[in-house]
Amino acid sequence: MFTGIVEELGTVAGVHLRGQDARLELHGPLVTEDVHLGDSIAVDGVCLTVVDVHDGTFGVDAMPETLARTTLGGLEVGGRVNLERAVRADGRLDGHLVQGHVDGVGTLLERNPGPRWDDLRFALPAPLAKYVAEKGSIAVSGVSLTVTGVGDDWFGVSLIPTTLEVTTLGALEPGDQVNLEVDVVAKYVERLLGAQTDTQIDSQDSTQEGARS
Repeated sequence: MFTGIVEELGTVAGVHLRGQDARLELHGPLVTEDVHLGDSIAVDGVCLTVVDVHDGTFGVDAMPETLARTTLGGLEVGGRVNLERAVRADGRLDGHLVQGHVDGVGTLLERNPGPRWDDLRFALPAPLAKYVAEKGSIAVSGVSLTVTGVGDDWFGVSLIPTTLEVTTLGALEPGDQVNLEVDVVAKYVERLLGAQTDTQIDSQDSTQEGARS
């Protein structure tokens, strides 16, 4: 589990394609200070397992599913990535609950600089639109953000100077892609309401069947 508060801007040190999967090497001196094999680190919002660590660099394996459904398939040596270690159970939850399970990929549509902030608008995959609400939370490439506006196929966020400086979002240009993870609470609510509706329908069918017998 993560919070969407990026700890470090890491650098892609190596991309080793092995058929349909890949071994990624990522340089992050801060996040590797106390990392162990088997620990989880979010890379641009994707939860990955550390399989190697040395001299401030850690390795992770990315399966075909990960490469196909996230932006990690397009990483190149020298690129920058947002890094966050898994949150401790006794730590502060400063962002929101982030699983590191990417729901889809969005594209930056426009960027409007302000005096001390930037307003960004992203294309939103249609299946995810129902989970995004104004003033709700969304993780964009692992960064916990508050939604400032939403439409059928887009959503907007505003970035403060710190976010612009310490995450990859500060360098995004229109056309660039990002990983999106919607608020998990919204998905659970939908699941519960759907189950409740199914129960009501089954109950009504049983009552009608009893009345006919």
